Amino acid sequence: MNAYGKIATGFVFAFGSFNVNGFDLLLDPVGWGLCVSGLDGLGRSMGEAAYRARSAAVLMVFVSIFELLGFFTRSDEDEGRISYVFGVLASVAAFVTVWMVAGAIVERLRPQGDLAGAALLDVLRWAVLGLGTLAVLAGSGYVVLGQVALIAWFAAIAALVIVLYAWARA
Repeated sequence: MNAYGKIATGFVFAFGSFNVNGFDLLLDPVGWGLCVSGLDGLGRSMGEAAYRARSAAVLMVFVSIFELLGFFTRSDEDEGRISYVFGVLASVAAFVTVWMVAGAIVERLRPQGDLAGAALLDVLRWAVLGLGTLAVLAGSGYVVLGQVALIAWFAAIAALVIVLYAWARA
């Protein structure tokens, strides 16, 4: 699997959910680890954006391990608790990490002359960040959009994954 395929699969693991008896079989730390591996596979000459994106993905490995262990439990009963706040921050950090990873790929595509691909990925990364943050706010009761923001975010992350898989096959 090439670098784009690893990153796309990493996003599927990080944001996908396949639960059996309340346990998510798509482990988020594995997904973020695949993103780190994919960024490493893109080459060392990618520049500062790739280094920052890789650092953010490594950080998300540890954040998702803490989430897996139950440190960031989010429920309606604990809205005022610190665990709820950390859960929201972890979600926003995940969206920012996707934005950074996609930005590193955009930085690689532009010098190669793939301006259309870079523009598409640039739009998708902003959509994932903006709609994801809006979905978190809607889930917390701050925005009256309900499930619309969540569905729009899911469509944006799905489109991003599909584009990355298409590039992996090319």
